[in-house]
Amino acid sequence: MAGAVQHRGALDRQAATEGGSQPGTEEQPQSGARTTRKRSPQKNKRARVCNIRLNNDEWSRLTIAARTSRKSLPAYLVRAGLAAADDTENTAAVIAGHRDLIAELFAARRHLGQVGNNLNQVARALNSGGQPAELDAVVSAVQRAVTRVQAVTDRLLEQD
Repeated sequence: MAGAVQHRGALDRQAATEGGSQPGTEEQPQSGARTTRKRSPQKNKRARVCNIRLNNDEWSRLTIAARTSRKSLPAYLVRAGLAAADDTENTAAVIAGHRDLIAELFAARRHLGQVGNNLNQVARALNSGGQPAELDAVVSAVQRAVTRVQAVTDRLLEQD
């Protein structure tokens, strides 16, 4: 006889809800039903916890990067941190040097664009039969821009 032991309002050996699972019967998993995921072996289990603080911009940038690489944010941070730790040649000084060179290269590119615009105006004046007074200044600016780009390119090639 079923005792007065109750589990969620139902007497022992009776289902808690109509149509629910019945004690003593095994349910077959439905197709498409979630199964429990296999746990990683103890030797590979991560036991250490590291908390970091991020501002909103850092959070959003890292979240987008993690989503793009189809990883969770913690997994993405672990992979990026380990990659940086394994790259012994990329020290902070080297990275700062690269940033300086890239900034200089972008500045030189803008300078070349401005000089190119001036050179086009001089060429148009020469083609129409005129003799622009700025010809010497523009040619000098082109030479300076070429020298600037060449210097940055040489510095980049020396680092590799």
